[in-house]
Amino acid sequence: MTDLGTRVVPPGGTALRRAAPALLGYVAVRGLGLLVLALWSAARGKSAHTLLTARWDALWYTRVAELGYGYEVRLPNGDVHSNLAFFPLLPWLERLLHAVSPLSYADAGFAVALLSSLAAAWGIFAVADQVYGPRAGVCAVLVWALLPVGIVQSMAYSESLFTALAAWSLYAVLTGRWVTAGVLAALSGLTRPVGLAVVAAVWAAGLASFRRDRGAEDAGSPFGRSGSAAPEPGARTGEHAPGPSADGSLRRAPAPEGARPAVRALGMLLAPLGAAGYVLWVGHRTGRGPLGYLDVQAGWRNGFDGGYAFARFVADKFTSFPSALAGLGLVVGVAALIRLYVVCVRQRQPLPLLVYGGAVLVLALCASSYFGSKPRLLLPAFPLLFPLALALARSRTPRAVLVVGGVAVASAVYGAWWLNGSGPP
Repeated sequence: MTDLGTRVVPPGGTALRRAAPALLGYVAVRGLGLLVLALWSAARGKSAHTLLTARWDALWYTRVAELGYGYEVRLPNGDVHSNLAFFPLLPWLERLLHAVSPLSYADAGFAVALLSSLAAAWGIFAVADQVYGPRAGVCAVLVWALLPVGIVQSMAYSESLFTALAAWSLYAVLTGRWVTAGVLAALSGLTRPVGLAVVAAVWAAGLASFRRDRGAEDAGSPFGRSGSAAPEPGARTGEHAPGPSADGSLRRAPAPEGARPAVRALGMLLAPLGAAGYVLWVGHRTGRGPLGYLDVQAGWRNGFDGGYAFARFVADKFTSFPSALAGLGLVVGVAALIRLYVVCVRQRQPLPLLVYGGAVLVLALCASSYFGSKPRLLLPAFPLLFPLALALARSRTPRAVLVVGGVAVASAVYGAWWLNGSGPP
């Protein structure tokens, strides 16, 4: 597995100009999605604004922002749905924006989602640009925007906020900013349970760096690392980042100097504090100790069973027709996701991206409930899209524009139909 040397990071203004094509493309794709949603909803006598800000999980976040924690719903079957299942960063931001502006809590959540989606798009571009170059970075952002459930990126949900924090944390690891990576990982852990994937990525990269340092010392290199050692993930250098070879894999770059071990360790220690702090607080609040959060999730019939319940859900689809077609689609979809991850490994993505993408994939597919939510839960797994982005980047520009335009229309129509129908959770 090859980690990469990185290019000198440009100043903020230059970085924004570099990302501008990706951001403009993202705004165009998602703007089309919102326009089609508004027209579709109006034709059906529904409010697109309500669908984006006051349905499903958005209501739970708004209630936390307005009234705090402690609200729960007891269902006839005995299940208890507690708002403690929803992590606090998005409601905190909603409350803050509501306090400093005339926006309602719901509109504040929508504003946070829109701003976060732009930050996420920029972060995805930054990561892909760092690994593969600017053209692949633009394509990675477009592919993320074009996802069939991409409309969720514009909803008052936490997916966009989490993806922004995750992307920039991974970028910080790739560029040797370990404390920044740790802080952003901690914030992601205050946003969604899958923040554990960001923590795992930071720790994997840090432990790999320490291991390489130890190997270099054992080898007795006068420069502190052997000449054949792979570069530390994220250490800065004056060299440009390696571009993709013909098959999309990374070429090895000269080994840069690493960050100080103490700084690296500090970033690793900061990373799990957000998730751990909230889980422990929930345990204290419920009086059930460190496992209290698992009890809260159990009230929603949610947990981690290694994919057993999802496999049974898929298998049940094949007991009748036409549900068997849906079952076949699920099998094909899961196989495609696994195939994409295998391609990511073969293309030698940096270790933190592989760990993060793999962890998001496992956590989403192996959850024991809310099977219809799995496409939405996979939205933050943007490294899995990089093989598709590379394929699009290798296409001629006219063909790429035609593909993006056609898929954008299809995605917009599907998003409008979905939100006006079953929709999330």
